[in-house]
Amino acid sequence: MVKLYEFAIGTSKCRRINKLLASFPYLLRHRIRPSLMQLRRIDDPSVVRDPENSLLLYPDVSIRDTDPDVAALAYDEEETGSSRRKSRELCWVDKRTLPWKLLPGKALELCARAQNRPLWVCDRMAKELAVVDDISPKFTNRERMTLIGYVDKLSRSIGACERIHQTVVPLNYARHALRSLTVWLWTLPFALVKDLGLLTGPVVAIVSWILYGVYEIGTRIEDPFQGTLRLSIYCDAIRRDVLADAIVRDTAFELEDDGKPLGGEDDDDGGIFEVESESEEYEGDEMPSDKKKKKQTKKGGIAWTF
Repeated sequence: MVKLYEFAIGTSKCRRINKLLASFPYLLRHRIRPSLMQLRRIDDPSVVRDPENSLLLYPDVSIRDTDPDVAALAYDEEETGSSRRKSRELCWVDKRTLPWKLLPGKALELCARAQNRPLWVCDRMAKELAVVDDISPKFTNRERMTLIGYVDKLSRSIGACERIHQTVVPLNYARHALRSLTVWLWTLPFALVKDLGLLTGPVVAIVSWILYGVYEIGTRIEDPFQGTLRLSIYCDAIRRDVLADAIVRDTAFELEDDGKPLGGEDDDDGGIFEVESESEEYEGDEMPSDKKKKKQTKKGGIAWTF
């Protein structure tokens, strides 16, 4: 959609927006899974830091509603008004790696300072679109609000992913389900031994393996971002669709019949006139007795023969 209105937005601004859009999935992945970010401590003597190509930032923390430390900080801030800011260890990353090399110009330093980096990217894209001047009637406030609406949907996806990540199955429910399953499996042999005999042991083992496996799968898919989904593949695919395939995608916005005069070879009216001109060639072959009076009238550029 941005490329469609490049004449109003500008080529350089379109490129900045596309780079911000390509960096969004990487930053969202780091937001949900901070362990995937290759951070190095600034005081680590085992790694030599290149000041020119290094970016200083604070590590992000994946917050969950079951974290007791986070709950204690929130309680103290609500009840006593104490600040929840604590000293964090300063780290650095190589700005030549993804997604940092996608952030254009000064946006790199500003985004690194933000606490919620994917949300910062959405705010910057919305600001880039909000300052575009009107070019009536092709680009007006309606088109601008449509593009900003897409950015708004992107920002709402941040909250949706965080809700999936932070909202876990209640601990009491998980423990009760596990205990109930264990008790049921312990009493299962007494119900089967009369009918199965020596086969009771293997049958109970297979049933236990199946049910405990279903329970473990349920705990894993509770948070699909913790290894169930290959987030790196999704991020790379989005980046390639936005940037790597941009040259080929640009051809979709170049119409071949731009500026073509009306009434060309493919025009329907021209085909009708051509057929009528061919029928006139056979008028000389008709017998005098078979000749009929023909009257042609033109209406709306089409010849009608009676």
